[in-house]
Amino acid sequence: MTNLEESLQREILRTNKAGAYHCTTIVDCNTRKYHGLLVIPIPNLDDENHVMLSSLDETVIQHGAEFNLGLHKYQGNHFSPNGHKYIREFDCERIPATTYRVGGVVLRKEKIFVHHESRILIRYTLLEAHSATTLRFRPFLAFRGVREYTHENNQVNREYQLVENGIKTCMYPGYPELFMQLNKKNEFHFQPDWYRGIEYPKEQERGYDFNEDLYVPGYFEVNIKKGESIVFSAGTSETSTHRLKQAFDQEVNDRTPRDSFYHCLKNSAHQFHYQQGDDHYIIAGYPWFKCRARDMFISLPGLTLALDEVDQFEDVMNTAEKAIRSFMNKDAIGYKIREMDHPDVLLWAVWALQQYAKETSREQCRTRYGDLLKEIIEFIRQRKHENLFLHENGLLYANGAERAITWMNSTIDGRPVIPRTGYIVEINALWYNALKFIADLVREEEDIVLADALDAQAELTGKSFVEVFRNEYGYLLDYVDGNMMDWSIRPNMIFTVAFDYSPLDRTQKKQVLDIVTKELLTPKGLRTLSPKNGGYNPNYVGSQQQRDYAYHQGTAWPWLMGFYMEAYLRIYRISGLSFVERQLIGLEDELTIHCIGSLPELFDGNPPFRGRGAVSFAMNVAEVLRILKLLSKYY
Repeated sequence: MTNLEESLQREILRTNKAGAYHCTTIVDCNTRKYHGLLVIPIPNLDDENHVMLSSLDETVIQHGAEFNLGLHKYQGNHFSPNGHKYIREFDCERIPATTYRVGGVVLRKEKIFVHHESRILIRYTLLEAHSATTLRFRPFLAFRGVREYTHENNQVNREYQLVENGIKTCMYPGYPELFMQLNKKNEFHFQPDWYRGIEYPKEQERGYDFNEDLYVPGYFEVNIKKGESIVFSAGTSETSTHRLKQAFDQEVNDRTPRDSFYHCLKNSAHQFHYQQGDDHYIIAGYPWFKCRARDMFISLPGLTLALDEVDQFEDVMNTAEKAIRSFMNKDAIGYKIREMDHPDVLLWAVWALQQYAKETSREQCRTRYGDLLKEIIEFIRQRKHENLFLHENGLLYANGAERAITWMNSTIDGRPVIPRTGYIVEINALWYNALKFIADLVREEEDIVLADALDAQAELTGKSFVEVFRNEYGYLLDYVDGNMMDWSIRPNMIFTVAFDYSPLDRTQKKQVLDIVTKELLTPKGLRTLSPKNGGYNPNYVGSQQQRDYAYHQGTAWPWLMGFYMEAYLRIYRISGLSFVERQLIGLEDELTIHCIGSLPELFDGNPPFRGRGAVSFAMNVAEVLRILKLLSKYY
């Protein structure tokens, strides 16, 4: 904790399942513009999250001596005040808890983010003290979007009103009021000031602007006795201060301890849920992603069914189903799901429902989602999708030359870095799998005519798939567009081995699996490109443009490992279990490094395989959980 090179790399994330979050480093020093104690969506302003309360500096006062426990980075690699030097212990098994020792004073600080409410609670307990002790709290306010910075200005509203045991204030029009209260009588000293030149090293690393000024309206002072606990609350509504202790305890009891690989991932899975009124979404990742259609369908089975939370799957699918129907009917989509029009999205939705059928029963899936599945397959067969063309050979063609349309979606100046276009391997693997799955499902309800039609379509698709994608070296081309064939060894071919229905025979599947194992497998996921390729670019570092070039040109992604391990178990069955378990160990190590208890977006493709990108990524967490569930079925 006292070695900043180590501690500033480790981050903590907590969300309220309603779009708001708290994120910072384990020493409470913000290193990103996205960091903050209270970061919330403000729908009436825009579609972004906003940092309301950036941080809270605590000062311990004894015999007139002041010890500031805060930590900020300023220009010239200067850190002040150096509160991390007083840290003796940090624990986040249930909630983040930091223990400070200042001379004879031992103070514990615990943070909890309230579920379904924009409120953070911080509890301070004085464990040891030999004389009268006072705590001072100095709030740093930002009131800005997560992609912006605030700087000293004259427009800020400095007014505040007293509320029960605290104050409320609002820096700018359009923002909600911020209520800061304690569970005990205290004094607020109005002392408005700007703290200038605070720096965010993670933004500097990423080639962005990286400094801002934060506004401090004043400070709270409160006396605390040995053994006493004081709770600080920051939220967008007033709270009853005499209930703060009780509210804190209730929230703690509601948390699953992060005491195992599985429990860490389970906690992380719950953080991606975003409920707004009757709508239920999955956030693609933190701290900057929104709900994206493809990510939602790929991660949904792992985030819900793998945790035996079938009702949560159905809840999210209720919202998704309305959005799918709006899209197919060409209505305006009134749902916060992005990229619904991408050509593989409907096919991933079918795959998600297929996992539901396996986890519940085919009958339950048919009863609940049979009509939707038939509508999706007919929508594609009747060529109603604007960028998904069913050709005479049974394969689906999509135009991706001008616009990124698959999960490999990095762009520079609006143009795809990897223009995957034409017959795209995973889209056609998904298509074959969907045709066979829905054919089997409708045959069971004795819709023989449709079942036969889909089977006939699948037979044509399967034959063409092998002819078009399989090359003489035994692996699959990534995409084919007329005479243009992409021979790059990429991970997208692994889906053809992993899915329940595949046009490949066992020998062909094994050849694909072997080449993926040999050239793409790392301890952290599958590489997006073979190191033997001249365009291999494994390190996701540098400016936005440098990172965009590297994004899918050699970086490793854990979610692909889920499908790889599923494919491995399909080929090797029970004899493959120990290999799969060994692979998971490489990911278990990661839970203590980047964002504590979660998995980051991607990793460098070369050793030491550093975690990069978003600190917590839904598809990665989901796919590891799905594989853990799959493994449990073998025992």
